[in-house]
Amino acid sequence: MKQLSQRALKVHETLFAAFGNPTWRNPLPPVDELVSTILSQNTNDVNRDRAFDSLRAKFATWEDVRDAQTENVIDAIRPAGLANQKGPRIQNVLREITKERGNLDLYFLKDLPIEEARNWLTKFNGVGPKTAAIVLCFSLDRPAFPVDTHVYRVTGRIGLRPDKLNAEQSHPYLEGVFPPETYYAAHLNLIRLGREVCHARKPDCPNCPIRKLCDYEEKTKN
Repeated sequence: MKQLSQRALKVHETLFAAFGNPTWRNPLPPVDELVSTILSQNTNDVNRDRAFDSLRAKFATWEDVRDAQTENVIDAIRPAGLANQKGPRIQNVLREITKERGNLDLYFLKDLPIEEARNWLTKFNGVGPKTAAIVLCFSLDRPAFPVDTHVYRVTGRIGLRPDKLNAEQSHPYLEGVFPPETYYAAHLNLIRLGREVCHARKPDCPNCPIRKLCDYEEKTKN
């Protein structure tokens, strides 16, 4: 594992040199990020943001979203797709948080041990490891490493995780491979690599900044 961690660090450093220090959008409060990430499931960032902005325009507070008629929430988030599933999911999560905490303030998670905070979030239906990691990393500045479809594909291709691991299993595995201080930048730069270079169907290997650190070409030869 030590050798793999050294290689992961080299991947991070090389991508950092190639792409620079990435910046996530302006950080959202944790409950906003939670809802936004639920909206992002099975859609792209543009549709996610359109649905989120529509929801915020229609309802003044998250309490209003929680207590609204479900069909009104569904109508507001249609741009994100799967609105009939995501609307009730968002409302149920907001209701469960309120039931347990008495309010929708999630900043208390900043003071919990990281595993306790992760487990608290993922106990809600519709909040998986990726959603929890995004909230923890980007809203609360906690050491969590989100694994989206790009990160999962790229880390598999370059040999930073076993092929047999699924996306959910890859979260704790990759958190053990990358140093915690690299999680933020490594996550975002791996996404950029996946979007711009390491495409799902036809990776642009000649223009890949980490080509010398990648196992993909060797795998395809065998």
